[in-house]
Amino acid sequence: MDIDKATQTMIDNLHKNSGKTLEEWIEIVKKENLVKHGEIIKFLKDKHEFTHGFANLVAHRSKASDAASVENKDDLITEQYKGKESLKPIYDQLVNEIKTWSKDLEIAPKKAYVSLRRNKQFATLTPATKTRFEIGLILKGVEATDILEAEKPNTMCTHKIKISKKENLNNEVLNWFKKAFDKAL
Repeated sequence: MDIDKATQTMIDNLHKNSGKTLEEWIEIVKKENLVKHGEIIKFLKDKHEFTHGFANLVAHRSKASDAASVENKDDLITEQYKGKESLKPIYDQLVNEIKTWSKDLEIAPKKAYVSLRRNKQFATLTPATKTRFEIGLILKGVEATDILEAEKPNTMCTHKIKISKKENLNNEVLNWFKKAFDKAL
């Protein structure tokens, strides 16, 4: 199982902060017979006062839906775009663009989205429907605009940008993406 440095730090901090290991939390979740990712998140936040990040970690691990739980990370990305192939060029262009900004980028595929991190997470890339791609951004304290929508409270990202085709990746979108990238130092 391939665990990146940031994930290992979270696993270590989960144990340090809660007194239970990741494996113990996974067992607690499994005993609850929770099926959906969101149900697990809600349970851990409501009943155990988890932050979203720790709840997300335990939810992914309990469902084996994170990159560390699969042999080939590219398989997660391939699965995300089945039936949504028209959105893959948006993902490819964004990842290629961000790779030119810095070498400290970590691309962490999950079952339904890709997490982007530097020292901390700053964005998610999600083929949300067959016709809509969403860029989730962490831009605390930034006002929403026509293109930069405020996200629901208590979600991983503070804002999102919806895109339907590659041509919508204009300078405004890339500038918001770059602001989130720069804040993740």
